[in-house]
Amino acid sequence: MKAIWSGSLSFGLLDIPVHIYSAISEHKFGFRILCSTCHHPLKNVRWCEKCKKAVAWEKTVKGFEQSDGSFAVMTKEAINKLKPEKTNVLAIKEFVDELELEILYVDSHYYMLPAKKENKAFYLFAQALKKSNKVAIGQMVMREKEYLVALSFYNDMLLLNTLHYEYEIRAAEVKITKAMAPTKEELDLALLLINKLTKKKFDLSKYKDDFVEKLKKALKSAKKTKAGTAKKTEPKTKKREPEKDHSLAASLKASLRGQARA
Repeated sequence: MKAIWSGSLSFGLLDIPVHIYSAISEHKFGFRILCSTCHHPLKNVRWCEKCKKAVAWEKTVKGFEQSDGSFAVMTKEAINKLKPEKTNVLAIKEFVDELELEILYVDSHYYMLPAKKENKAFYLFAQALKKSNKVAIGQMVMREKEYLVALSFYNDMLLLNTLHYEYEIRAAEVKITKAMAPTKEELDLALLLINKLTKKKFDLSKYKDDFVEKLKKALKSAKKTKAGTAKKTEPKTKKREPEKDHSLAASLKASLRGQARA
């Protein structure tokens, strides 16, 4: 793996040289948009409705729309002056309990490893986080953007999670009424179903993106016509048996019967 950031982890008087690597490699399966006549890839055109012409990228500027519909224009030079100063230091600001870090705060994941394998200070810091059940909160500049990050112990190394800022998280307004409260029978049945479906260990490898897997097979086996298009196949839809009783308890009991047959 190639490091996407190299610098030092600043912890008190310790400066620990580290590398950061992407922890996730998304397997995206996308299509190109083609001309339906010649099947040549299409290009996006920046079109000005007022000038009635295409505008080259080097002729564009950036602007923020104002309340009156006008735009405050900023040059690339002006924007660059406002960008955070480049630094190769990740400064730890505070420590919090692991439970304080809600899943909604987390954005992206990265591995953090010592620049040199024999760096004892790095492993001391990692073991201290593990022992204390704490998460280190810090700030860093990466790819010309300032990030709020959380460091936690993970598989004898550190896992760095970039965090959303507080103002980026939307509030969900939900009002629970007494009518929504479950009965004791419903709650007992739901817990019973959860126990039936509970596994001792989570095996991530058994889950696949079915659509992508089927798409790959279809593209390999599809017979091409002279125009270069694949023959259409109508998707098969499964008919669902109508439910006689729509109550929560009845649905849960039916689910439990289905699990017993599985």
